[in-house]
Amino acid sequence: MKRFGLIGYPLGHSFSKKYFSEKFEKEGLQNLEYELYPIESIEELPELIKSEKGLSGLNVTIPYKEQVIAYLDEIDPKAERIGAVNCIKIQGKKLIGYNTDYSGFKESLVKFVGPNPIPERALILGTGGASKAVKAALEDLGIEHQFVSRNPKEGQLSYDLLNTQYSILHTTKLIINTTPLGMAPNTDTLPPLPYEQLTKEHFLYDLVYNPLKTAFMQKGIDAKCWVKNGLEMLHGQAEAAWEIWNS
Repeated sequence: MKRFGLIGYPLGHSFSKKYFSEKFEKEGLQNLEYELYPIESIEELPELIKSEKGLSGLNVTIPYKEQVIAYLDEIDPKAERIGAVNCIKIQGKKLIGYNTDYSGFKESLVKFVGPNPIPERALILGTGGASKAVKAALEDLGIEHQFVSRNPKEGQLSYDLLNTQYSILHTTKLIINTTPLGMAPNTDTLPPLPYEQLTKEHFLYDLVYNPLKTAFMQKGIDAKCWVKNGLEMLHGQAEAAWEIWNS
């Protein structure tokens, strides 16, 4: 039996087990399993790998995309540049880290914008592991970007500043939520933005995919913005992980 899985904590929101189990059945792939491993500390990873026989690959989610790097034997150059890992290939006793969030997000964003002019500037809400892949994708697409954080570091914006300076949202047409705000079961939460400033020229991309329409997206819908959730990105990064595990 060949086994794959997802590490993170908590994992009640995850679609990964359902996605891969359905993929195995649909494609007639036998002797394969996908399990959820809700580990409370990244320090539990070595014991998990030792105890789970047949484990060939792992996805990594909140809050371990950065912490897991210290436990890897090798890291793909693109993941090293991003500074976050969401996919691990287990080759013998060797752990090799990759980032498939990057390609999943980049391809989904290009489809989202479609024939419209690509936005010149973007705001990235949140500074966790997923935000690093978003940053790299925006860089490669030539989109200027700034991070927004509750506790901003040098060069980052605060939510308070967004709510007091009209010019920021007026000139920035792409807003990407990489925080877990709005994720089930806390579906009524959303980033504290001046939503009254949104226009039909704004693009709101939410990496959250459960629920499919978040409170953040609903604010965009109310303002007649373009909106998108993270489900397509999830599928894209999952398929990219599957290719890595089987390469």
